[in-house]
Amino acid sequence: MRFDAVILDWAGTTVDYGCFAPVHAFDRAFRTAGIEATMDEIRAPMGMLKRDHIRTMLEMPRLTQLWQSVYQRPYNDADIETVYAYFEQKLMETLAEYAAPKPGVVQTVSQLREMGLRIGSTTGYTDRMMAVIVPRAAEQGYTPDAWFSPDSTGGMGRPYPYMIYRNMEKFRIIDVRRVVKVGDTASDIREGKHAGAVSIGVLEGRSAMGLTESEYQALSAQQKEEACAQARKIFMDAGADDVIQNISELPEWIKQYR
Repeated sequence: MRFDAVILDWAGTTVDYGCFAPVHAFDRAFRTAGIEATMDEIRAPMGMLKRDHIRTMLEMPRLTQLWQSVYQRPYNDADIETVYAYFEQKLMETLAEYAAPKPGVVQTVSQLREMGLRIGSTTGYTDRMMAVIVPRAAEQGYTPDAWFSPDSTGGMGRPYPYMIYRNMEKFRIIDVRRVVKVGDTASDIREGKHAGAVSIGVLEGRSAMGLTESEYQALSAQQKEEACAQARKIFMDAGADDVIQNISELPEWIKQYR
């Protein structure tokens, strides 16, 4: 099968190795609300629309009980908005620092374009957040042909498929089977599968590992293998069609089907 477009995620996939910008902002937002969340709790819903991310965290049994203990009542929609306001403030303070393309992204995108593929993108960030990320990434060599946030789909972000469909509309692609969705979270995989696209997970630099590039490279070969095996299972359990080690492997993966 010949593919017409690749739809890439942003944080953790093409920029922000390890997906640290939203993690730090969620941590600080929940602390401001009097709740101390673990890194695993923060990273588990990564890739979702940020309000949905907060709701998903508050539905976790430990955090539900903790909120009840702190506030003597269950959380409500107003609480989600309050935590989101904290999150957005914290994120916007530092977001520009996390727009650097991951290793191999600029070169990979160039190769994909030479192969005749359009480069689309989807994100869990809002348009306001992307207004910071997009120009900073462009200054460093990464500019997709299109990007869509949940703001363009009535707030229905991942795992809904509609951002992928907006990319297809932009590129005038009829058959979703000619689209490859690439991301670093289970939410990315579910987004792609719900759309009907081929869905690929990227291991290195993904959110769930929670490692900077230098920290990952400092791991022993066995530690890297164990970390990647765990991540691979998460992707496959979410329905991934395949998993690649890093973004640089994508052109060769695509060539298998051309």
